Amino acid sequence: MNNILVKKQLESFLLEDLGEIDITSESAISQEATGQAKLVAKENGIMAGADIWTIGYSIIDRSISVNVFIKDGESFQKGDTIAQFTGKVIPMLAGERVLLNILQRMSGIATMTQAAINTLDDPAIRICDTRKTTPGLRMFEKYAVRCGGGFNHRRSLSDAVMLKENHILACGGITNAVNTVRAQIGHMVKVEVETTNEAEVKEAIAAKVDVIMFDNATPAEIKDYVKLVPGSIKTEASGGITLENLSSFQGTGVDYISLGCLTHSVKATDISFLLEEGL
Repeated sequence: MNNILVKKQLESFLLEDLGEIDITSESAISQEATGQAKLVAKENGIMAGADIWTIGYSIIDRSISVNVFIKDGESFQKGDTIAQFTGKVIPMLAGERVLLNILQRMSGIATMTQAAINTLDDPAIRICDTRKTTPGLRMFEKYAVRCGGGFNHRRSLSDAVMLKENHILACGGITNAVNTVRAQIGHMVKVEVETTNEAEVKEAIAAKVDVIMFDNATPAEIKDYVKLVPGSIKTEASGGITLENLSSFQGTGVDYISLGCLTHSVKATDISFLLEEGL
């Protein structure tokens, strides 16, 4: 992740939560009180977002010492101490909830991504995300997918042309849609087309697109479609694919499987922030 962008986002998130004052901590705790706190895993998972704490606490109080023991992409077990912090108690508590929320969500995404890869158990197929991300958190969520061993699809609408059902309908068909965009885009921009049946797959092949998506296709249909597609065109399966049915897509021959559930239906990993005794 770009640390400059991360810091900018975190500043916004922290301002939203802090408001004018942390009225609880500043009313109950001495301004000079110092201590240690730690992050403890309450369940197994994959780490994503280790730098969030260093950057976040640098915004609130640069004197807080941050020690992260598990790197992004590494696994942790229930009971592991993930990180430890030393410094003034009030600023540590002020940043706790925002930073912990982001870490838990990112680690949940990384954990789910690795679970998807293990479930599919097909190294010839790459698991990737979609644009079904939380507004304001896309950078964090897509990075978390990479921490889990997955790959990113488009980061934004400006990354590539992706002609979906509504675009194709508005343009009067795949061929016309592809020809229209090809006449306007630069040579570095790839074109992907969403297809729903064999006739559309053949039309997309004839239009010489860069990527063909098989939307809501069954594993059997995908195997048939892949046989039609030349090696110069990448293939992607998407729509209706979950961790529950993902294993059935093993060996289909598709290049990519994109899963919206990695970011829109993820369960945050349970991690606790605990202030240690002896203030």
